[in-house]
Amino acid sequence: MKMLDTFIKPMHPEGRKFVAIFAAITLVLFFVWEVLGWIGVGATVWCYYFFRDPERVTPKRKGVLVSPADGVISLIEPAIPPKELGMGERALTRVSVFMNVFNCHVNRAPIAGTVSQVAYRPGKFLNASLDKASVDNERNSLRIDMADGRSIAVVQIAGLVARRIVCWTDPGTTLATGERFGLIRFGSRLDVYLPDGVAPLVSIGQTMVAGETVIADLSDAPVRVD
Repeated sequence: MKMLDTFIKPMHPEGRKFVAIFAAITLVLFFVWEVLGWIGVGATVWCYYFFRDPERVTPKRKGVLVSPADGVISLIEPAIPPKELGMGERALTRVSVFMNVFNCHVNRAPIAGTVSQVAYRPGKFLNASLDKASVDNERNSLRIDMADGRSIAVVQIAGLVARRIVCWTDPGTTLATGERFGLIRFGSRLDVYLPDGVAPLVSIGQTMVAGETVIADLSDAPVRVD
């Protein structure tokens, strides 16, 4: 049973129609050529695996900020948050998590708070691992206001293959740390803008687990609200 739990994960409802489409095409491929049919079986299993939505154990310690996505840290650098969030022109530390097509793509809230802004902006579909993807690519940005008055930004960024950003969270929603708020289909990136004065506890190339891996400890930095 434990072995089954390791390989068989719950699937997010967003993936059901895609798995059904893959399965239907696979049946047709078996009639065309059995080899193609088995390739279709592999693709269907991959599609199911892509939309997996496993449970995660989020740290309980107050003030920790966790990764919003599975993947690898691709960038850590100062950057100005998306203008549409109204967080000012001061550069903040941006931590980018790149998701490939084999990562779980369900996105989770990095920190507890109230969503005050949700802003979608159309754009290009450049490779999400590139720095300019944060500016040029299609994106959906959330501003989360914490109880202490500070705010963080978390940005869903479409990639070279990704063509659909999904966010089911609206302004006014209160999120718990690690709570699901959206997903991106087929490879993409999540950016987190840390509050002023907060240093990241991760390094470029480090593997992230959404809702579990600690990116920063906000309790180590003094509260500064303009």
